[in-house]
This record gives sequence, structure tokens and C-alpha cells, in this order.
Amino acid sequence: MRIAELVMAIVMAIFSAYLMWKSAELPIGWIPDEGPGGGFWPFWLAAAMLASCLSIIYKWVRKTSPLSRSTEIFMDSEALKGFVLVAGSLLVTVGLFHYIGIYGALPLFLIFHIRFLGGHSWPFTGFMAVITPVITFLFFEIVLKITLPKGLTDEYFYPIFALFA
Repeated sequence: MRIAELVMAIVMAIFSAYLMWKSAELPIGWIPDEGPGGGFWPFWLAAAMLASCLSIIYKWVRKTSPLSRSTEIFMDSEALKGFVLVAGSLLVTVGLFHYIGIYGALPLFLIFHIRFLGGHSWPFTGFMAVITPVITFLFFEIVLKITLPKGLTDEYFYPIFALFA
């Protein structure tokens, strides 16, 4: 576990630095009357991820976190099963973006994770599967004016956009 933590922190730190470098090719600040520049979100999220990775490496060197002192196996069969379920559901969700868009795929992803993997009640699952895409839509499409993939459902959003135009 100890070596896996260090390797992942280093790999993710390198990836974060690369994302920051590529994102800085676009404006990373706020553009008046437009909103965030094209590189704003990727740059600052990658910066936060880099800071987290550096914190993990620091704790690993000092052996101050439980994982940095662990001698347990990195991934047993149960952990591997969980990884496959999560990674598989993410791949299916991204694949569905083209057909039913993010606002159709996101509720399906949430239902799978909250109800079937998490074992939560149907009322809670339904609430989260409805409210999360609505908040995501309002935040990205209306507030930030960032269009997310809608797939074949694109025409159904025209009346909503007309309300905010």
C-alpha cells in the first residue's frame, strides 16, 4: 500500500502539472462579460490536484498518514471488483454522453451508484438523480455559459434557454 500511494501521487502530480501547462495555453482568468476563460477550470482544478499530490508525498516521506505506514496489499479481490464496477460505470456514462447527453447519463450513473452500489433508499436516490443534473445545468449552462453535451436531447433544452435569454 505504501509504495502504491507514492507511485500514484507522483503520477498524478506529473499529470496535474501537464494539465496546468496545457490549460495555460488558454486564458485562465475571468474574462469580463464572458465568464471564465477556456483554461480557467482545468488549470485551477489541476493546481488543486497538484497541491493534494504534493501533500500526499510530504506525508509519505514523513510517514504521518496511515497509508504511508501501511504494509497491506494494495488491491485485494474485493477492491478490484469495486474498481471494475466504478471504472466500468464511468466508461458507460461517458459513452452515453453522445446519445443522451450529460443530463441523461448523469442520473443513470447516480442511480447505479447511490442505489445499487451504495444501498440507499429509492426516495433519496430519486432526489439526487433529479436535483444533481438540474443544479449542474443551471451552474454550467446558465451561470457560466458553458455548454455541456446534450446528445439527441439537445432540442428539448431550447425552451429552457429561452426562459433565461
